[in-house]
Amino acid sequence: MYVELIDETNEVSDAIKQQTLDLLDFAAKKTGKEDKEMAVTFVTNERSHELNLAYRETDRPTDVISLEYKPELPISFDEEDLAEDPDLAEMLAEYDSYIGELFISVDKAREQAADYGHSFEREMGFLAVHGFLHINGYDHYTPEEEKEMFSLQEEILTAYGLTRH
Repeated sequence: MYVELIDETNEVSDAIKQQTLDLLDFAAKKTGKEDKEMAVTFVTNERSHELNLAYRETDRPTDVISLEYKPELPISFDEEDLAEDPDLAEMLAEYDSYIGELFISVDKAREQAADYGHSFEREMGFLAVHGFLHINGYDHYTPEEEKEMFSLQEEILTAYGLTRH
């Protein structure tokens, strides 16, 4: 998995950046998304608030905002088109590889780590995996969806080694 990391806060350590890359790669392998691409931007509560208002019409900061990429128009070509233009298949693969982006509030991660009594590293990892699952179609609107998503989320974090305490 290719992940573009951006740190708007200039506060995220190289160790947390590397953990984020490694954990998302691990999650991608667990979910069969190794060939995908995404972006992760570390932001402040102020920026999170702006994004939450713009994208979710919610007037407060949040811990992670997940923006799943969905092309506006489906693109399909038949085998004849692909045979005539070998570059077309490569372009389609790239077009289909981008799954979305996450905005993780470093401020919220610090607050929540303290509130939940676990490490900042665990909280940052949790938010990365939680957002990753959202941009891959998982949600928690119903009890069934919540059970599926949260079970997979915990399975990934535990297998990676980021336990709650």
